[in-house]
Amino acid sequence: MAASGELRAMILAAGRGERLRPLTDTIPKPLVEVGGRPLIEYALRSVADAGIRRVVINLHHLGQRIRDHVGDGSRFGLEVAYSNEAILQDTGGGIRDARKYLDGVPFITMNADTIVDVDLRELADFHRRSGAIATMLLRKDPRMVSFGVIETEPDGRVGRFLGLARPGCREPLTPYMYTGVQALEPRVFDYLSAPGPFSITKVSYPAMLDAGETVCGMPFEGAWITVGTAGELDEANAALARAGA
Repeated sequence: MAASGELRAMILAAGRGERLRPLTDTIPKPLVEVGGRPLIEYALRSVADAGIRRVVINLHHLGQRIRDHVGDGSRFGLEVAYSNEAILQDTGGGIRDARKYLDGVPFITMNADTIVDVDLRELADFHRRSGAIATMLLRKDPRMVSFGVIETEPDGRVGRFLGLARPGCREPLTPYMYTGVQALEPRVFDYLSAPGPFSITKVSYPAMLDAGETVCGMPFEGAWITVGTAGELDEANAALARAGA
């Protein structure tokens, strides 16, 4: 039974890391080292720092290597479970398949290949106060058009999502991009029922907005480092060296 006020987390770690090949032919991207530690440890640390204890990690490419490294999560102060994907399920399918570990309480998801200096408890509190079904962590970025623009109304509600306006959208709108970190209510699974692999941003978010659900965005100005290519890996190591991490 879920404890009152409990918050759980999911770390999305199943991808093949194809843009980092050949490095990721033998090392799963979540175990690629940045600043002297595997990428996934940054996400695990963020989750533990927020006081979250129960975490699920989805696995596919070289998943056993990740399982061997993280184990049961106790050395990070966590209880870690694993959701194995025989076929890559993308973000929406991955969360759908991990439902038994997440259902019944609010939860946060984040990507294993991104370093985000965010207080997840602050995001969870913002999400709870908003009453939204989903709260996306959003940031300004000169590349936000290439990542996909998420526009919020003056009260923080998402009014336009990747070019699609919600019914009753109120301007003016403020553009952001999605960081890959989100807080979700358990009833989000009503919008995660499609079969097979699918993207939560391409399928579930448009459906939630169409249905009149409240989706909010929390602006974030802290460090955000994504590691998808060899160039980004070099940049990430340089950024952490400058920061003294």
